[in-house]
Amino acid sequence: MGLKTIPFREIEEKAENMYEAVAAMSGQARRELDDRILKKAIIGHQNEDLDVFDEIDEVTPETYEEQEKVTTTAIGKFLDGDVTWRKTKPI
Repeated sequence: MGLKTIPFREIEEKAENMYEAVAAMSGQARRELDDRILKKAIIGHQNEDLDVFDEIDEVTPETYEEQEKVTTTAIGKFLDGDVTWRKTKPI
């Protein structure tokens, strides 16, 4: 995966200010990470039929599956307009 520049003009079009945009993308990244952790926990729970002498599969370079980073996914969803957020009223 190569590095890609993020056009600030596109970010400014989606939100009123940069702080708001970063907060929305950060929240989306947290949700993406939570989803990945939940999926991993569900798969681990389904495979919990292990006995004392069963072996646990270890991750090797051949079985490693590279995933896109959650921040990259969150930024992409933000720029595509798939992220929604609500503003809170100032105190």
